[in-house]
Amino acid sequence: MASIFQGVGAATAISSSACFDSKKLIFSAATPRFLTEKKGSFFMVRSDGRLNHNNGISSRAEKIVTNAVAAKADAPAASATSKSGHELLLFEALREGLEEEMDRDPRVCVMGEDVGHYGGSYKVTKGLAPKFGDLRVLDTPIAENSFTGMGIGAAMTGLRPVIEGMNMGFLLLAFNQISNNCGMLHYTSGGQFTIPVVIRGPGGVGRQLGAEHSQRLESYFQSIPGIQMVACSTPYNAKGLMKAAIRSENPVILFEHVLLYNLKEKIPDEEYVCNLEEAEMVRPGEHITILTYSRMRYHVMQAAKTLVNKGYDPEVIDIRSLKPFDLHTIGNSVKKTHRVLIVEECMRTGGIGASLTAAINENFQDYLDAPIVCLSSQDVPTPYAGTLEEFTIVQPAQIVTAVEQLCR
Repeated sequence: MASIFQGVGAATAISSSACFDSKKLIFSAATPRFLTEKKGSFFMVRSDGRLNHNNGISSRAEKIVTNAVAAKADAPAASATSKSGHELLLFEALREGLEEEMDRDPRVCVMGEDVGHYGGSYKVTKGLAPKFGDLRVLDTPIAENSFTGMGIGAAMTGLRPVIEGMNMGFLLLAFNQISNNCGMLHYTSGGQFTIPVVIRGPGGVGRQLGAEHSQRLESYFQSIPGIQMVACSTPYNAKGLMKAAIRSENPVILFEHVLLYNLKEKIPDEEYVCNLEEAEMVRPGEHITILTYSRMRYHVMQAAKTLVNKGYDPEVIDIRSLKPFDLHTIGNSVKKTHRVLIVEECMRTGGIGASLTAAINENFQDYLDAPIVCLSSQDVPTPYAGTLEEFTIVQPAQIVTAVEQLCR
């Protein structure tokens, strides 16, 4: 609980212009590195869906990967490339993935506030109640603690519930159910129960939604043992992660950003499922690794256009898997670029960036030629006023400045 209160109770606001002082950056001597090629290889998925083949790089004995991190063997990643496809908005992609899983497996059910005939606050469940009936698409009272507990109990008895929080901030009312039951029952029952439940809903800083509707709960839930966390950022990975989360035997929290629901993309007609523990290579590069997720992916890509015009070649990775981290993809990138910038919408104190910084320092410190820099939201409640709201989160200009200072 200390980590949770640390994130809530931080009193010092971080300067919006930059989260670090360039004068205090200490760069190690830029000595040439002669890295041997790894026998295996891996595929990187670009934001446009094209596969880019690269050899994994490794020259030293791999350190033991500690904490909540994922290590995986080299394998082709899922690709958005398809001979045929159809365009969907992100919320429609989520609905399509959910509907396909409900068609495939009669144990899959949905519960939450207004998920039934109203179709959900953001229409992710629109049309499901008439098709599957009121027992599989269950409207609940405004009682997050109760219906989350009911969903966890249903998962224990063999169902595969998808629990929607109308807004992720409301799920704080169910924190006890998510922490003490959802995350721990498989362990505390000695493996007698599995909890194949998906908890999903909109979050993040919207447009003047106020402090209580602008929560980034990934920082709260990351410390709960036994729970996986993923964040979608495109219609393609939204559908793929939704299907993967429903099929997982572990409890999964799927974070959706309220400002990305109307993002449109062409996705394949054929079925696909994303890996819950795999990051996505958005843009290969050579000079610096930029790690991000959710809405900040687009701020980073906007900044990348400016950086390319200035002569920089940033490598952009959408980490997607917030717990565990995909240290395979991240590590190969760090070994290539030797510099890391983390860009998140989460709060700086106790956020995802802080955990990611610790994981990289523990496993890849010898490959770093500069300190890791993390650009995060300010540790203040999100203001209602639009200008102040924008001031509290990372903007593309700050990303450009940070990269310029790191690459000097």
